[in-house]
Amino acid sequence: MSTSDRLIEATRELLWERGYVGTSPKAIQQHAGAGQGSMYHHFTGKPDLALAAIRRTAQELRGTAGRVLDAPGSAYERISGYLLRERDVLRGCPVGRLTMDPEIIASDKLRAPVDETIAWLRGRLAEIVQEGLDRGEFDHRLVPEDIAASIVATVQGGYVLARASGSTEAFDAAARGLLTLLAPRTDAT
Repeated sequence: MSTSDRLIEATRELLWERGYVGTSPKAIQQHAGAGQGSMYHHFTGKPDLALAAIRRTAQELRGTAGRVLDAPGSAYERISGYLLRERDVLRGCPVGRLTMDPEIIASDKLRAPVDETIAWLRGRLAEIVQEGLDRGEFDHRLVPEDIAASIVATVQGGYVLARASGSTEAFDAAARGLLTLLAPRTDAT
């Protein structure tokens, strides 16, 4: 792994664990096993490095979510796959946690990849819900954008509840509850 990549990966990890203010250039360098000269050779400073780390985190989330959401299957199966996929629930969402960092939210530049990723996720989920509506899978009264927002809110809220309780059960219960509400209707009901 190149020095630049080690610095980005160290910053990603430290942002997730400590937040922006708690992530010092010295901590990044120590975590990456890189010197100050190497850091400033590749990046103009902490904000530049943080932006690269946030972009990589956002790209990784898009890739992970995209593999599940773009998989074969019904709309319900893909949404279910997204909600029930393997995650480190007690650590929280690496992108979602960035939204709780006041320094990142205060910076248009640092916040942009976070906003773009959440908008992408909501948009992709809305497309899948619309596919389900078009195929008659879901109740015709569902509004794709509202359901997409509910799915994202359930996942992010599930992370918060799980972290607060120290148990994945709150996350799992939220996912199961939403899937029960979205379950395709049968002619018998």
